[in-house]
Amino acid sequence: MIVKRRRFIPGLGLTLGFTVFYLSVIVLVPLWFLVLRSSALPWPQLWEIVTDTRTVASLRLTLLASLGAAGFNAAMGFVVAWSLVRYQFPGKRVVDAIVDLPFALPTAVSGIALTAIYSSNGWLGGILERLGIRVAFTPLGITVALVFIGLPFVVRALEPALEDLDPAVEEAAAILGADRWQTFRRVILPAVAPAVISGFTMAFARAVGEYGSVVFISGNMPLKTEIASLLIIAKLEQFDYAGATALGTLMLAIAFVLLLAINLLQWWSARRYQRS
Repeated sequence: MIVKRRRFIPGLGLTLGFTVFYLSVIVLVPLWFLVLRSSALPWPQLWEIVTDTRTVASLRLTLLASLGAAGFNAAMGFVVAWSLVRYQFPGKRVVDAIVDLPFALPTAVSGIALTAIYSSNGWLGGILERLGIRVAFTPLGITVALVFIGLPFVVRALEPALEDLDPAVEEAAAILGADRWQTFRRVILPAVAPAVISGFTMAFARAVGEYGSVVFISGNMPLKTEIASLLIIAKLEQFDYAGATALGTLMLAIAFVLLLAINLLQWWSARRYQRS
């Protein structure tokens, strides 16, 4: 006699139906209305908005700063995650809690704190300016803010992958004659590459839409330090709803294409590691 196991969670049909309904109401419907609103604009007006010099400058700064911050976080986040997973040291729990601070802090508080530190009269900004490096109210300051809010995404994505990586594999590579660089490149990196790409993706996605931590340290100077989200807010404050809608739709399309490309890269990396 075969006894059918009862499951606490309902079957696939009901669960999948609820998932699709929930995502549609929370995510797809608002985004669809955004696209629908922008599609109602005349094509010449829409083209004029998205090709405006100020729009192009803000998009370029947003994407470059986001990519730079996510790439920096991917590298430094690996170091932080490795230290937290592989080593025991005094104050480890404190360091682990500090990693999550950007999650808990309101973004406006982060922006005010970064501006106070990196401005000309700040204790760190003053030292850097004497060395010829200006941070606050420059693209570098925007990148610093995006690094600050994106680091936890990379660290938390990498920690499970590093915990699953058996140190005995590294020891075996060393016994077989591999040096540290070869062990990292051929043993460690392929195993954690999907997690690195996942963390990079989340940090990049957060950076593209960030507003609160950037608005103070950027100075919001058109054509210089104005990112796309600040430009959208500026258009809303000027009651230019058509321009804000068009920019929002453009950012949605760019983010979707980039995230799709990164996810495909992550899928390819994961399949390549499984085959090897």
